[in-house]
Amino acid sequence: MRTVTVVGHRGDPYRVRENTLASIASALERGADAVEIDVRPTRDGVPVLLHDGTLKRLWYFDRPLGAIPYEEVREVSGGGIPTLREALAVAGPHRLMIDLPGATEESVREVVGTVGECGAGERVYYCAGPLAMLRVRAADPGAEIALSWTSPAPPRPVLIDAVRPRWLNYRFGLVSSELVERIHRDGMLVSAWTADTGRTMRRLIERGVDSITTNRVDALCAILSRR
Repeated sequence: MRTVTVVGHRGDPYRVRENTLASIASALERGADAVEIDVRPTRDGVPVLLHDGTLKRLWYFDRPLGAIPYEEVREVSGGGIPTLREALAVAGPHRLMIDLPGATEESVREVVGTVGECGAGERVYYCAGPLAMLRVRAADPGAEIALSWTSPAPPRPVLIDAVRPRWLNYRFGLVSSELVERIHRDGMLVSAWTADTGRTMRRLIERGVDSITTNRVDALCAILSRR
């Protein structure tokens, strides 16, 4: 049976607040092979871990991240919002899947540059839609990319040629055995997100996916250990 990569979605968010160092560590302790994190820049360009455009939902501070300098972000979150550098250090030798919501050319260059400065290029891969991944490819010709795709219809060949993804990354409901077989024939791997029920996890495994992103790392690891 094909090996399935277990990816913790924003860490281990059902136990520890998402996109924090403790959440990354918890996911890895529970058996994740990799952790997906969301990275955005502060006003002064520091890449930090945050999914939303504002701090309201998680940190109760209703201002856009892009309007706040890093030192203020650190202060209002009590040091809870980590930098990308800190996340790379905590992950150690493990893989990080960096999602880039709201990516701009400048923010992508800063993220890719930080990964390179930390010597983490071999253990990082990037995911997001076509525009963000085109920007990653321009910033790093050797980057590993998981192109997020929201349609069962395949990406156009011209896009595949430009992005050169190793993975196609789908919401779990779009994944069929036929889709997986087609992508494998085209020489790419299939990742699926975000599967949290045992039924969905087992269905994705049976359909041949190569990676599953989940909020329940321990549940997915248990299912895989029984197969």
